[in-house]
Amino acid sequence: MKEINNRKAQIIASSALLFQQKGYDACTVRDIANELNIEAASLYHHFKSKEEILSIICFEMAHKLITALDETNDIYFNAEQKLRMAIEQHVAIIANDLSKSAVFLLEWKRLNEPFLAEFKTLRNQYENGFKQIITDGIQEDVFDEVDAKFAVLSVLSSVNWIIEWYKPTGKMQPKEIAEKISDFVLGGLRKKLVTDSNYKQ
Repeated sequence: MKEINNRKAQIIASSALLFQQKGYDACTVRDIANELNIEAASLYHHFKSKEEILSIICFEMAHKLITALDETNDIYFNAEQKLRMAIEQHVAIIANDLSKSAVFLLEWKRLNEPFLAEFKTLRNQYENGFKQIITDGIQEDVFDEVDAKFAVLSVLSSVNWIIEWYKPTGKMQPKEIAEKISDFVLGGLRKKLVTDSNYKQ
């Protein structure tokens, strides 16, 4: 059983790398088999189709992110602390496996029903978790009155962009990247204090 699980993990890892490099549509089962130096027929002992591998990657990443965000929202912090933690966890998960992350972020639209609808539900659930943090911040009078959905899309665009440039051997590590993104995002969200200078002509 352990050997089977290890082989499945190897197939998924190799598939994620090839999906990232070639694109899901351009990658074939034979490409995956060649990467692993096995016969294409051998893959079907472990997975029904290429799409099954894609769905496993997408749903695995989605559940990791949702679990981390749910844990953050369950902790009694103020909205700013929660947003910082949520961003840090998101960056850490994305940076931990860039191939799977790229597939999760760029290839999910290749899923067919019913997987596509289920995946969209998870995406909405995750976005709503961030939206709750933004809404809480507004209610706590910590954040300015903003369009919460637009704010969430801006945050996620910022953190997801790291798949295009982050390198594990680079100068910046995930924690530092998350701090810089958080500082930038919060600089735009924080409620501005009104001072006498605002009224000077």
